[in-house]
Amino acid sequence: MKKKASRLDAIKMIISSKEIGSQDELLQELNSEGFELTQATLSRDLKQLKVAKAASMNGKYVYVLPNDIMYKRQTDQKASEMLSNNGFVSLQFSANIAVIKTRPGYASSIAYDIDNREGIDILGTIAGDDTIMLVLREGAVHNDVRKFLSSIIPIQKKE
Repeated sequence: MKKKASRLDAIKMIISSKEIGSQDELLQELNSEGFELTQATLSRDLKQLKVAKAASMNGKYVYVLPNDIMYKRQTDQKASEMLSNNGFVSLQFSANIAVIKTRPGYASSIAYDIDNREGIDILGTIAGDDTIMLVLREGAVHNDVRKFLSSIIPIQKKE
């Protein structure tokens, strides 16, 4: 039986390279790679890796890694293109609210990154599939918020 670190690496590689929609599918893939484990062990591994489910480009819900904005299952893209494709579409402000539009499936991972950076002007985020609402601290300067966000996601001025 292969070691846990190897198994976790294999899970990450499988999830980032294939559209896996269930633990059963993932178990089959792992078995074909020589890993023998139970569903309970796989479940613990997925929790440890903070794996979630998100809508893929075809609408099917599949496993994704945290910060999965880096992973696209399109094999016709070069690595540099994949790294520059973060899912960001637009950013708009209205008083103490900012709205970020993303490509479908990207909003939750971008919101996660924003929340974990703890910007002093951002009180919190709410994410859907392709939209993030940011509640800004009273009196927050929009350009300061834009600058903070650009340290997390490359923001092009599409307003």
